[in-house]
Amino acid sequence: MNNELIEHLEMIHTTPMGEVRIKKNLQISCDDTVEWCKQQIMKTDTIFERKGKNWYVYIKLGILTINASAYTIITAHPYK
Repeated sequence: MNNELIEHLEMIHTTPMGEVRIKKNLQISCDDTVEWCKQQIMKTDTIFERKGKNWYVYIKLGILTINASAYTIITAHPYK
């Protein structure tokens, strides 16, 4: 996987409010939300799309929105 997001995986983070949104929207419970997201990003069936200032990462449970310059996980949404 040659991808800018994967190359900067160690820089991915979120805010306390972002963590709450991710857990709520994807209905997950884990101790380390950022680490959970990183594990999802590394899966072989993950699809990445860069649109403007954000990365959209399509994982099994939904879509992660990550700021492309700061590598902040902004939010996550389940598929409709």
